[in-house]
Amino acid sequence: MVSSAWTPIVNRLKRELGRPVRILMGLRSDEGPDRKKRAAFRTVQANSAHAVDEWLPIKDWSTEAVKEWHTDAPVPYCWTYDSVPGAGDWAGTSRSCSLCVFASRHDVLLSIGRRPRLADLYAEVEQVRGDSFRVDWRITDLIRHAAACGAPDPGVVCPDDGLEFTALEEQVRAALEQEPRKEPYLARRTRRSPCDGCAAPL
Repeated sequence: MVSSAWTPIVNRLKRELGRPVRILMGLRSDEGPDRKKRAAFRTVQANSAHAVDEWLPIKDWSTEAVKEWHTDAPVPYCWTYDSVPGAGDWAGTSRSCSLCVFASRHDVLLSIGRRPRLADLYAEVEQVRGDSFRVDWRITDLIRHAAACGAPDPGVVCPDDGLEFTALEEQVRAALEQEPRKEPYLARRTRRSPCDGCAAPL
């Protein structure tokens, strides 16, 4: 899915730059068992038209090594890692993606607080399609949990009121009008409370 999203960007940049486009990946072994298995360098695709190589230059870096490098790095890191933009405290999410299905519960709850409109759009997809956000949680349950039992202080709330988010909503709702391409994948533990003594109704 990520690679397919790059295609129109790469095609545009290639015309503008007049040269091949290079995409630098920041995947690291510490981020998951699948990423740990990946080679630091591999040729993903090669044919007469183009070649695609994947290079993961920081694959074996620890999280602490990444933080240390950023103390005087020439480029800033994504603001979502901090409690608020520019804090430099690494007290935000452990992943830069909003509402990542691989994130911890803490990260998802924090993202729900930071991007409530995006969370509601995820819930809309879940309710229409019957799919679950993850195999162990429904996003609708986590949204109720965040409201009833509390969630981490978001530090900043993104309004998501721009043209890009409106276009995303339109694309998602148009897709929901089409026939689903697969059977719904329901959470296996949908009755599990998000916390001990959770007041959020499931």
